[in-house]
Amino acid sequence: MDAGVHFGHQVRRWNPKSKPYVYDHRSGVSIINLEKTFEQLQKASEAIEEVVASGKDIMFVGTKRQAQEILREAATMCNMPYCVNRWLGGTLTNFETIQSSLKKYRRFLNMEASGELDKLYSKEAAAIRREMDRMNRNFEGIKDITKRPAIVFIVDIKNEEIAVSECNKLGIPTVALVDTNSDPTQVTYPIPGNDDAVKSIRLITEVIVEAVQNGLSKRVVAPKAAAQAVVPVAAVSADGQNEQPEVKFSADIDVENVKDSDDAAKPAKKTATRARKPRAAKSDAKAATKEKKSEKDAE
Repeated sequence: MDAGVHFGHQVRRWNPKSKPYVYDHRSGVSIINLEKTFEQLQKASEAIEEVVASGKDIMFVGTKRQAQEILREAATMCNMPYCVNRWLGGTLTNFETIQSSLKKYRRFLNMEASGELDKLYSKEAAAIRREMDRMNRNFEGIKDITKRPAIVFIVDIKNEEIAVSECNKLGIPTVALVDTNSDPTQVTYPIPGNDDAVKSIRLITEVIVEAVQNGLSKRVVAPKAAAQAVVPVAAVSADGQNEQPEVKFSADIDVENVKDSDDAAKPAKKTATRARKPRAAKSDAKAATKEKKSEKDAE
């Protein structure tokens, strides 16, 4: 109540499709039912936590002045992509072209960091810097993105109708802060609330950030739990050598018989014997050669 989440737009500007979330019309202003807001916010938080825990990313979108700084801080805190300056048409539906532009932007940043940009002619360097300023405005928050987000959080779907349309076309679920002048049926998880007050936007965004951080904590804890479940094969002694764990046998097993049977099962080694000529044959051959020599000498 203090944040003004329950205040909607004037009755003459309200959308009839938002009727399920409207409590009453008083003094020409629509009053939002905060019970519905809490219920929808809880559903959205559970969905976001589940998506982030599975290893996927969420994107924060809100280009209106009241939401820019809040969403920038929230996305930076969670290390997630965001768009707060201008939604480029085709950011999601024409993702390949956006990737090529981001590659060019990253190349310019590397040139500036390495000092290569200062070696160019002044006119060429000035043109590149002007283009970098334009790219920085358009690509702030998405310069490191490599894949489409799995879910998108939007503030004021009436102002971000292009982003909503692209998400619906690609089947990407959306979570949005929806006021009484918008159509909540265009969003997967609508959160009825005041999307013009800074306090209202900050309050809802803080809950979304908490859900994202819970999902990130589950994403980090899972590998540690798996590592702890692995049983070491061999223990390590104080001198750094591996020690085989002690194996205990039950009382009904005869260890000596097991060893004898293992030895009997081992195949006997075959020793190769080298064929040798008998000594008698060698001596006869020597005697024959001597006789032949003596006969030649006598002649």
